[in-house]
Amino acid sequence: MTEFSESHDDPFALHLVALAVLDDQGVVVGWNRRAQELLGFSDTAVIGHRAFEVLVGPGELPAAREAAAKCRRADGWFGVLKVRHHDGQLVEMGLRAHAFSGDGQARQWLLAGALAADVLEWQRDRAVLDGLYRQCPIGLIVHGPDLRLLRVNRAIERFTGVPAAGFAGLPTGQMLIPDDARKSVDRVRQVMETGRPLVYSEQFVRLEQDPGRERVALVSSFRMEDSAGRILGVAEMIEDITERHRAQLRLALLDQAGTRIGTTLDVAETARELAEVMVPHLADHASVDLLQPVTRGEELTPALAGPVVRLGASSVGAQQPGPPHPHGEAVELAPDTPQARCLAAGRPVLEPVLASDWLSTEGHQGAHAPYPGVHSLIVAPLVARGMVLGVMSLWRSRRPDPFEADDLTLAQELASRAAVAIDNARRFTQQQQTAFTLQSSLLPRAVPDQPAVEVALRYLPASGAPGLGGDWFDVIPLSGARVALVVGDVVGRGIHAAATMGRLRTAVHTLASLDLEPDEVLSRLDDMVNLLAAEQEGAGERPVGEQVVGATCLYAVYDPVSQRCSVARAGHLPPVVTTPDGHAAPLELPAGPPLGLGGLPFEAREIELAEGSLLCLYTNGVIGERHIDADAGLTKLCAALTRPADALERTSQAVVDSLVSSRPSDDVALLIARTRMLPPDDVASWQLPLEPASAARARAFTSAKLTEWGLEHLAFTTELIASELVTNVYRYASGPATLRLIRERTLVCEVSDTSHTSPHLRRARTTDEGGRGLFLVAQMAERWGTRYTREGKTVWTEQPLSGMFT
Repeated sequence: MTEFSESHDDPFALHLVALAVLDDQGVVVGWNRRAQELLGFSDTAVIGHRAFEVLVGPGELPAAREAAAKCRRADGWFGVLKVRHHDGQLVEMGLRAHAFSGDGQARQWLLAGALAADVLEWQRDRAVLDGLYRQCPIGLIVHGPDLRLLRVNRAIERFTGVPAAGFAGLPTGQMLIPDDARKSVDRVRQVMETGRPLVYSEQFVRLEQDPGRERVALVSSFRMEDSAGRILGVAEMIEDITERHRAQLRLALLDQAGTRIGTTLDVAETARELAEVMVPHLADHASVDLLQPVTRGEELTPALAGPVVRLGASSVGAQQPGPPHPHGEAVELAPDTPQARCLAAGRPVLEPVLASDWLSTEGHQGAHAPYPGVHSLIVAPLVARGMVLGVMSLWRSRRPDPFEADDLTLAQELASRAAVAIDNARRFTQQQQTAFTLQSSLLPRAVPDQPAVEVALRYLPASGAPGLGGDWFDVIPLSGARVALVVGDVVGRGIHAAATMGRLRTAVHTLASLDLEPDEVLSRLDDMVNLLAAEQEGAGERPVGEQVVGATCLYAVYDPVSQRCSVARAGHLPPVVTTPDGHAAPLELPAGPPLGLGGLPFEAREIELAEGSLLCLYTNGVIGERHIDADAGLTKLCAALTRPADALERTSQAVVDSLVSSRPSDDVALLIARTRMLPPDDVASWQLPLEPASAARARAFTSAKLTEWGLEHLAFTTELIASELVTNVYRYASGPATLRLIRERTLVCEVSDTSHTSPHLRRARTTDEGGRGLFLVAQMAERWGTRYTREGKTVWTEQPLSGMFT
């Protein structure tokens, strides 16, 4: 059996078709070589035999007899039958039968056959070819070797408006203007001579019958050859992408406008940027006219009207269309002009240019002749936050195409973006002053001296940024002489960012007072940021740039007794740790997601810090300046922190001088802490078994240590506190109790156990036998509380060293 031919020739061509001749009784009287190749029967094996006996299997006889009956009724038949091969297999073949008879001879039948798969493939190829010419939406042009058109499809009819029959015999490029025709001829000739196909080449063309309209076509060409390699011509596939190309240009203009408009917070500069973006990409001439109060930064009202000031103008030529209009001077708009109508109604205008459609000065000449060649006009209102700030006017004179509805939509989009930038500039000064006042009241003004660390702080606001950022830092004293170091950054700028920073800072103080672990503090803070975002969304207060979308935070707790520091971060930069010998490196911490995003849990890492180590916390303004690579900035930061023995204020200034520019583009928050260690003589700790005598031991240990420290005046109250706390452990907890006394600015008494049961202060009734111990502890101590660890809990108290009853 033969394989499928890739040439896809007509399987019923004379050199491919299998032929057999049957007499009127169905006896084979003729058999060609192709039939022998396909079915394996030689001519001697079939000639003289009935076709039903030799070529048709028993199972196929009903179908064969039905086909023979149809053939006799119609003197012809075409269909598919399974024919027996010499080896016994069945071959599916497409068959054509025709009756014929010679002069005076009986009727005979000519059977022409081919493999059914070849017939189907050939029919499919014919259908594809027919579809290319009749139904394909992509244009097809066939050029002959003499560079004349042989045939085009119906898509070319729609592209040119000329019937397909009118193209035959025309020279290549005949329908195009001369310049485009020459380019077309050169393109086809190059493909024909080199044989290299042209794929997706973008061509700009104008038709002779419509030279004022430029079209964009995507052209792919290839050379046609026959089986002998003879060149038959060039076929071109042409797709009209004019609308797609224009849409891409509009998107590119939108993208360009995003980087060129609103680069400064200056009203006049923004108006000029808007006019320059429009020319020449969308218009040949552009002007921007703003209401006078807008140029002065005054508050707006919905009914605001009056003179306008031209602050932006751009033109392809030297002359601007319309009447003379002094730049920067206020003029009145004539009420019949498109600009006045657009300003009054707040709706755009798209119309052909008339002689009266020009800006004019009240009391001066009325109509003005337009700039020569100007034929189309767009006037778009500059609307921001529901207020009309002015109008933008666009004219076309050099390009013949008038403005379309899509051009109007693009102009409105660009005008809206520019209007927001203009209004932001107007409001910038007032908002900046308010934000500075708010943020200065929210940041810590002074940090009290801490026994655990020595601290130096730096805060630098961004220079010229639209509103302050939400950077903050904090140093929070904790129980047990510990201290919490915090730094964070709220996403966004302005008053809302500063207010959110204040709320988060207050929340951190509240969570710190609960003595939570750093990772748990961040988890609670993450919940609060989500609540703030949901609160703003529920109140409908989500204008762009003012909503809470997240924040970053780093929270560290340092214990000067154990010299251990526990640190966790939520999407914030890792701290830099400098050892006493001067080695500075970022601390490797799990990153954690920023606050407000949710997802992965936060993780804390605990490290031991030798006395005199530096712990540097900072925001991305320190190393994230645009002109500094983040890794390079981190390297410079480490280099500035390699002298831990220097004064902290000098070290902080060295960091600012080496990394922060004189006009930083982002807020800078920097906190550097030098660790201290409490002297061992100021800490005393005892482990007490869980038995009734432990309270007495606690009183004895406490009395002896206070006498040693010279704090005998605190012995009575401290013994009572220690006794009550140890008794609570004996009654309600499990495992041994640990009593610890710490002498620093206050006297700290701590009792730890392995239980997580929280003690609650309550007022006992007169008939109650117990329940007064914790009440007495609260009365004797200046402060008290409970903190939890993974091993259990610690109840702590603080008393002033001067004593409460001295």
